[in-house]
Amino acid sequence: MHVEFSATVTGPPRRLPAARAHAGHEAFEVRARGGRDVEVVANLNFTPWVAVRPGDRVVVGGELVHGRDGTPLVHWTHHDPAGRHEPGFIDWNGRRYA
Repeated sequence: MHVEFSATVTGPPRRLPAARAHAGHEAFEVRARGGRDVEVVANLNFTPWVAVRPGDRVVVGGELVHGRDGTPLVHWTHHDPAGRHEPGFIDWNGRRYA
């Protein structure tokens, strides 16, 4: 399901090794309006690193799924070169990463 929401970054960004996913990814935690904690994941093959810091405000668009532990996760926060997923984005500090 495609979602778009505003949130506050609650943890520093971290790089996920390619071994965990098919390509290098950036991930960071946010708290969405209403108090829901969500992990945001971006494929670094399609979008540059987003240098967010805890306390920063972001707007996120992407596909909502649940991680292995049940945590909400938003991925496809960029375009899909194959056109199978609605394009996502991360808006931060006046710039759109997509």
